[in-house]
Amino acid sequence: MSGAAGIDYSVWDHIYVSDDEDVTSPFVDTSSLFRMRHRARLERMAEFQQRGDDLENNFAECKRRLEEAERHLKQLEARRSDGKEDEERDTELKKVQAVVEKLKEDQKSFGRLIREYRQEEKTLPWNSVLNITTVADKETEEQKMEKQKTFVEKHTKEIKHFGMLHRWDDSQKYLSDNPHLVCEETANCLVVVCIDFEIDEKHALMEQVAHQAIVMKFILDLAETLKVDPRGCFRQFFSKIKTADQSYQDAFNRELESLKDRVRGCARIRMESAMKELEEEERQERLGPGGLDPVEVYQSLPKEMQKSFDDKNIEMLQEVMNRLSPEEAKYHLRRCIDSGLWVPESDEETNGEEDY
Repeated sequence: MSGAAGIDYSVWDHIYVSDDEDVTSPFVDTSSLFRMRHRARLERMAEFQQRGDDLENNFAECKRRLEEAERHLKQLEARRSDGKEDEERDTELKKVQAVVEKLKEDQKSFGRLIREYRQEEKTLPWNSVLNITTVADKETEEQKMEKQKTFVEKHTKEIKHFGMLHRWDDSQKYLSDNPHLVCEETANCLVVVCIDFEIDEKHALMEQVAHQAIVMKFILDLAETLKVDPRGCFRQFFSKIKTADQSYQDAFNRELESLKDRVRGCARIRMESAMKELEEEERQERLGPGGLDPVEVYQSLPKEMQKSFDDKNIEMLQEVMNRLSPEEAKYHLRRCIDSGLWVPESDEETNGEEDY
């Protein structure tokens, strides 16, 4: 994504170029070594991200337990203030007080560890690497289509689940658990799901999945800008969007509205195309023995001839035909026979055409 107004570029101050390409010995498989070292770096990044997730989860769980313990403590203190002496209750009160103090200390510790983690995260350089594109790395359109098909068949359920998530934290957690979804194939599949929902007139679901498609697009654009694997930068996107200034949020919303407009347009084109195909199928089924469409032939007939067919009145049809010139009558008769509107006996057909 080209820099939208208001985006904070200060996080890119520490971009460095990996030295993975420095090994150029003819006895070393450079591309394999590069991929191995790059994969190791991604694994370290994933471990770092997992540590952050664990800290956040532990802090939240500690906070929840502390709130429960404090509520229990208040209940015990309220009973004690009633003047009722109870040795067992006093013992329980002291135990709960000790638990509360311990949980407060744990909460402080987790808070300190999270602050240290975030400080460490800020000082980490972006994992930027030079792209090495070889002939083998280039994919043909057929290969891309096959890759898309295979990926979607394998991960459709997971992609649709991600498409239904509403909260930023839920989306981040789901991608942390399923990093293989952070790719272009997921974004493409989400757009297809959007179009299907729009065709089915499930507009609210279309808009929800479109939101998640733009989330994936922003992650992919960020990765492309920084030249990193998307799996290594999706956390940065969520950190940014959750504290985004108005200009960044406006850019996100513009992309979202643009996608929804394109989805509506694609759905409309697909429905129109489907209707044309259906109409053509029906037309082919209607074709008479001479290959003409009875509906088209009927609409081309004089009004009085149309009325005679509507009323199934042969005498009226003959009267109308007699009033026409021989050439015009023969023209309409042949078209009625070829379209199946008129099915005469074989001798009637011959005599009738000779008469005109």
